[in-house]
Amino acid sequence: MRYDGLDGEELACRLGVARCIVAARVTSALDLVHQLARQGAPAGAVVLVNEQTAGRGRLARKWISPPNTGIWLGYLVRPGHAVSGGLPAIRVGLAVLETLAELGVEAFIKWPNDVLVRDRKLAGILCEARSSGESNPWVAVGVGINVHGPVVPEIIREAIALDEVVPLITRIAVLKELVPRLQRISYEPALDAGEREKFRKHDWLSGRLLSDPLTGAACGIDGDGALLVRTPSGIERVVGGSVVTT
Repeated sequence: MRYDGLDGEELACRLGVARCIVAARVTSALDLVHQLARQGAPAGAVVLVNEQTAGRGRLARKWISPPNTGIWLGYLVRPGHAVSGGLPAIRVGLAVLETLAELGVEAFIKWPNDVLVRDRKLAGILCEARSSGESNPWVAVGVGINVHGPVVPEIIREAIALDEVVPLITRIAVLKELVPRLQRISYEPALDAGEREKFRKHDWLSGRLLSDPLTGAACGIDGDGALLVRTPSGIERVVGGSVVTT
């Protein structure tokens, strides 16, 4: 299998990683990362899938992943200690924002894991933390980016493809910016001031009124990556669930 004309070894060289696996069609890039992790694959292994038949997002939502259209990427992290998926998702979202900025695209994060361009979803992130014993945890990082349009009819009103904003963009050009940023992500137990400031500048929910999971106005995140909501009772934290704006 070649991915935009390159095989796995060529891609690994281009992206600066030790191992890159290319698959034509699988259930999910995340499933393949978990399989590799259980087999002892090293941290930093990259999986690139041309088509996912059962791509997934948060809360078991389906991620539509047609062939030859998007980046359906899996990345293996071995942080050396147990972590939840929440903070890595925030940090991967920031890496996607930086990638898009390098390509001349202004983007925003909709907490916790959506990246929006022109108020439409361009990318989604899902990080799944697992282990095969107390001393061997890993995080499977999944990133889905709509690169080539048009997006499929059932999501055209909510989603956008990158080539609508950057004509002639290629998947390889995006990956060359994104993967090195994934390699530099910190897995410290709390967001630092710089990370929180970057999020604040690109916080799509900031000031918006929410109806779920709490009624109030979104007012940023804390160091743990929890959403802060200003309610009649004061500032409350949201650590999971689906956010609905009014």
